[in-house]
Amino acid sequence: MSDSAYGDLERPPLHEAALRRSLVREGGLWRDVRVVAETGSTNADLAEEARNGAPEGVVLTTEAQTAGRGRLGRQWTAPARSGLMFSMLLRPTVPVAELGWVPLLTGVAVAKAVRRMTSRVEAGDFGDARGDVAVDVRLKWPNDLLVGERKLAGILAERVDDAVIVGVGLNVSLKESELPVPTATSLALEGAPQSDRAPLLRAILRDFEDWYLEWTALKGDPETSGLRTAYKDLCATLGRTVRVDMPGDETVNGTASDIDRAGRLVVGDRAVSAGDVVHVR
Repeated sequence: MSDSAYGDLERPPLHEAALRRSLVREGGLWRDVRVVAETGSTNADLAEEARNGAPEGVVLTTEAQTAGRGRLGRQWTAPARSGLMFSMLLRPTVPVAELGWVPLLTGVAVAKAVRRMTSRVEAGDFGDARGDVAVDVRLKWPNDLLVGERKLAGILAERVDDAVIVGVGLNVSLKESELPVPTATSLALEGAPQSDRAPLLRAILRDFEDWYLEWTALKGDPETSGLRTAYKDLCATLGRTVRVDMPGDETVNGTASDIDRAGRLVVGDRAVSAGDVVHVR
């Protein structure tokens, strides 16, 4: 591949100035949107900025991430410009008990934006037109986005002092041979148009902004903000027989019946706050 950002015409680069113009506005959440060619981890970079007092509303996205991490320390890699890899610096003014909803809120925002932006339209591009959903994105509790049983995106939220850093990795144009694991997928493989990622990123950040500002204005209440209902409506885990591998080598088995008021997954008579969920076939 050429060293030029335009070496792969199917994977055009993101333009920082254009993203800033469309997303940074007076009274909005986003204060800065930056694009870097390569970094180890956008979460780690923003965590350092948070420790140094950076304000809420900074977004850092990269064209290539060399040390990206998913949940449980799993590696997340993809070819340059084949996906959206970005992190957001947040300082939510909500009770500490409500902070567990941040990754779930992110999942709702990303899923809704992707579903809307991949609607079948004759123009064949990421656009705001309505239509039948082309990519039926669902949420696997707590932080994965699935199409069927294949992983399309992952979310990683980390506390840094009084800040929360939320990272998103979304596969856009990856081919089958480029997938990090056979159980992954991409928008291209699911029939979405291979197109400029910028409109998709703008849609995700705008949806996140809407949900986040409403949720924080209501002091993190998942009920009155509609967040709990929205998450449950999109959750592929509910109603499934699951195995939850818990910290400390404990395993919980049963039917996932609910997402409770605290954002925990209810399995049988247990409310699980952390763990690796397996959908049992």
